[in-house]
Amino acid sequence: QVQLVESGGGLVQTGGSLRLSCAASGSIFSINAMGWYRQAPGKQRELVATITSGGYTNYTDYTDSVKGRFTISRDNAKNTVYLQMNSLKPEDTAVYYCNADLVYWVAGNPPIPLPGNYWGQGTQVTVSS
Repeated sequence: QVQLVESGGGLVQTGGSLRLSCAASGSIFSINAMGWYRQAPGKQRELVATITSGGYTNYTDYTDSVKGRFTISRDNAKNTVYLQMNSLKPEDTAVYYCNADLVYWVAGNPPIPLPGNYWGQGTQVTVSS
C-alpha cells in the first residue's frame, strides 16, 4: 500500500555534493518520521539522519560523522524527504536507504489506519578520492 522511491545517488569526487530525494506514495494517513540510513560493503546498516514531525516544527538528528556536512529536510505536502550531502568523503560511499515511520489506510468499510514502517530500494552513492 505504500512505496518509497529514492533518487539522486551517483558518483562524485571528494568534496563534492549530492542531493538525495525519497518520495512516499500510497494510502498514507500521516508520516511521523523519515530518515536516511546507509550500508557500506561489509558493514552494518547505520543511521545517517532523521527528521521527525513535531507539530509546527520538525526535529532533526544526525550521526556524528555527517554533522555539519549533511542536511535532512522534508516537504510534508509532497511526502518527500531530502538529504543534502556536502563535502563528501570516500567514507560516505554506501547504498543509502530511505525509511518512513507512518500511518496508512487499510481498505475497508470504514477504512482503518494502521502504523507501518517502510524502506526504499536504496540508491548508490560513490565518492572517489
